[in-house]
Amino acid sequence: MTFVPSLLLIEDDDAIRTALELSLTRQGHRVATAATGEDGLKLLREQRPDLIVLDVMLPGIDGFEVCRRIRRTDQLPIILLTARSDDIDVVVGLESGADDYVVKPVQGRVLDARIRA
Repeated sequence: MTFVPSLLLIEDDDAIRTALELSLTRQGHRVATAATGEDGLKLLREQRPDLIVLDVMLPGIDGFEVCRRIRRTDQLPIILLTARSDDIDVVVGLESGADDYVVKPVQGRVLDARIRA
């Protein structure tokens, strides 16, 4: 039996979320999605993904805070996916507990390679 990695994608932009979900599903991942940090944390309590792909600029709780909250209790791999490319944002993201920091726009195949790395 082949292992199919499961992902939790937390992204507020409908178009980006849908495109990434489709691309990652085609790459062989099972993808659950959430549009807010709150919804993502709720889904995380209900299911156990292998990895989280997390936008930074979310309504309500931002991705940095979501990452910190996850890190209080869990060591799941987290990839921050954001349009924010300033060095300080990368530092804050990694210091909040992220394992990787990817700047948008990103092609689905590139994100898939980062997930599998």
